[in-house]
Amino acid sequence: MDNSGGEVAWRFGKVNPSLEAASAVSIRALVHGLYNCVDRSDPRPLAPLGHGDPSPFACFRAAAAAEEAVAAAATSGKYNSYPTAAGLTEACSLLVKTFSAVASYLSRYLPYELSTGDIVLTSGCNHAIEVMIANVLLPRPGYPLYEARAALSGLEFRHYDLLPEKGWEVDIEGVEALADDNTVAIVIVNPNNPCGSVYSYEHLTKIAETARKLGIMVISDEIYEHCAFGSKPFVPMGVFGEIAPVLTLGGISKRWMVPGWRLGWIAMTDPKGVFRKTKIFEAIIIYRGISVDPATIVQGAIPQIIASTDDTFFRNAMNMMREAAEICYQKLKGIECITCPHKPEGSMFVMVKLDMSYFDGIDDDINFCTKLAKEESVVICPGSGLGMKNWLRITFAVDPSLLEDGLERLKSFCLRHTHRKQKQAPL
Repeated sequence: MDNSGGEVAWRFGKVNPSLEAASAVSIRALVHGLYNCVDRSDPRPLAPLGHGDPSPFACFRAAAAAEEAVAAAATSGKYNSYPTAAGLTEACSLLVKTFSAVASYLSRYLPYELSTGDIVLTSGCNHAIEVMIANVLLPRPGYPLYEARAALSGLEFRHYDLLPEKGWEVDIEGVEALADDNTVAIVIVNPNNPCGSVYSYEHLTKIAETARKLGIMVISDEIYEHCAFGSKPFVPMGVFGEIAPVLTLGGISKRWMVPGWRLGWIAMTDPKGVFRKTKIFEAIIIYRGISVDPATIVQGAIPQIIASTDDTFFRNAMNMMREAAEICYQKLKGIECITCPHKPEGSMFVMVKLDMSYFDGIDDDINFCTKLAKEESVVICPGSGLGMKNWLRITFAVDPSLLEDGLERLKSFCLRHTHRKQKQAPL
């Protein structure tokens, strides 16, 4: 105790290098910083083209069946207690049907059946990422939470490239060159955030075969499962579980348009039982036991959400997403300083490249997005936050009229700041 009257040398508050490293790759902090640049006196509506949350827009309203299921769970009085521990479904008979519903739902699209013991529920897919992160190969461009969680945990990660000229497919040769004896997994995101691509059956087969050759697992982030509206259908990576063991990360946030409900899962799509033999899944359950739980009310609503949401809702949602993607793609074609190498066919995003040679007084993608937010009240995610400097990630999961308006403002901004004449938009 300091009784001298001098300044106390507090022992807390020191810099945490791991936390600083993680915050340096926080996409949330980057995008939120851009929102702070918006001129609040601008009478035009903010065009939020920087993050993937369509739920505020009426055209992307959550399924009525899902909302009714949560309301019923909340008023039943059955789901006010703590949730059961992950993997111990028999301890709470009310929630056994929740694990069973998720297992049955995922099994619809697999050549084998999952059991309740193959499922761990998480507080959203981001929580599933936290649980699963290890010494991994991560995609570039990619979802930066993987990198942030690895940095926070002091784990090694390496980036493999996605190839824009090949529809953002995985650079298989690059993966093989990067892996070493410490590598335990490769992360794929399909349908892809941030690129808007959907991997073909043939390409997924190559990824599984490469993982088997290297002796590593596949962590397949499928939070955008079935959000596919192009020529290629969504194929779960778990289909290839006979070739290499797959841990599938998913949840209800994107397909049901309810990101705020925070209900995700980790599924052991591993019919040969490699994860049980190596005690990987046992370790996941132990970790979950000292981590947070998804809200019991949402867990309790899951069986009804899955059973009662009809295909009409999903078809309508994908028709709306397809329309929005087409608007986005056609509008971008009319902006000469922006190149879109691949038409979006899944998720809610597209990656486009800035040609910096067109600009006067704009240094890079972050400077571009900062000025765009200030001058046009349009927020777009800089590619630097995703590992791709002088690229942009644009979401089209907004109301179509606001999307068109926001992209017209983007074009006006580019015309104002470039020294070369822009081409006319196609009729």
